[in-house]
Amino acid sequence: MKVGIFGAGAWGTALSFACAKSGNEVIHWGFGGIFDGLPDLKPMNTITRTSNIDDLSNCEYWLIVTPAAFFRETVRKMRNIYQNQPILICTKGMESDTGMFMSEILEQELPECQNVGVLSGPQFAREVATGIPTGSTLAGNETVRAGGHVALSELYLQDTDDVIGAQICGVGKNAESLISGYLTVKSSGENERALIFTRAWDEIVDIAVEMGANCGTFHGLCGVGDLFLSATSTTSRNFSAGLAIAKGEEYTGTVEGIFALRGLINRAEKLGIQTPVLCKMKEKMGL
Repeated sequence: MKVGIFGAGAWGTALSFACAKSGNEVIHWGFGGIFDGLPDLKPMNTITRTSNIDDLSNCEYWLIVTPAAFFRETVRKMRNIYQNQPILICTKGMESDTGMFMSEILEQELPECQNVGVLSGPQFAREVATGIPTGSTLAGNETVRAGGHVALSELYLQDTDDVIGAQICGVGKNAESLISGYLTVKSSGENERALIFTRAWDEIVDIAVEMGANCGTFHGLCGVGDLFLSATSTTSRNFSAGLAIAKGEEYTGTVEGIFALRGLINRAEKLGIQTPVLCKMKEKMGL
């Protein structure tokens, strides 16, 4: 299959390797021709890198892997070349200005696309790129999932039709990872850290259920799996940022957990859901 990948950061680069290793021809687009993700890894000969978005028009399946902050802009660039390809969203996050999930943005900007899915799970980019065994939740209808299994046969994929649930898991784990890092320094002990962490996750699940998500999704790879990976490791940018905030240190790069925490609280307010723990943690971290 010919797979088009939008986004040239570490995660987009990792997925280009995974798709190529799965036996696909990959066209990998980077804005401005800049490919700054995992630069020490040499691309495979079945991966073509391009700065011309038109080169992806004939691909049979698309993966969007741009950061949440640039997701809407990327979808707008895709409009003129869209030819009914199934689209797999591989971006975890919420739009900071609107609090919208990526599937909601895609529906707004590209309403003609009826086959939209989400890939989410415990995935550190470098490990995926180098072939370390990795599992992910693949959410969407049968068309999206069928294409996803061909595009990413190198990964262990756990199927569900719960698109919104998979996204809330991804956003929620970003917020929780930030909180976990902060509590590692600021909590009075491990018991308190576990207490606050669990209560915060309960509030995130409440938001998800109100939006129609399946609680079972939170037991899968995109839920407890991703939570375990991201909220316990300094390899996680969000966890490390939480540590830095607690120590009064500077942190670098895009920290999706900050936008996630703000966005979840805003969405909860619109839904009429109380989130006292999330609100308290946002206040303590000065966000």
